[in-house]
Amino acid sequence: MTELSPAQKALAAFNARRELCGPFNDDWVEQSLAAALEAVADQVVPYLDEPDWGACDEMKCDIELYTDHMRKRNQILAIAAELRGDTANQED
Repeated sequence: MTELSPAQKALAAFNARRELCGPFNDDWVEQSLAAALEAVADQVVPYLDEPDWGACDEMKCDIELYTDHMRKRNQILAIAAELRGDTANQED
């Protein structure tokens, strides 16, 4: 059995719970879950403008923290994009 992607795992869990409520049509599940994940990304790892690295001192700017923060945000948004069927991430 192949390993499920994070989006497939989230969708499987959502569908397992949804099946208790009854059948639905179209891709409302994927769209709803994608919207929920985008909201989570905005709350947990909000978009940050890239600092002006030339004007930063070590106390104010940490490139590793910034890069890690944006990587985590982009991972969550990539799951949402996969659920929506998008091929590109909107915020780069």
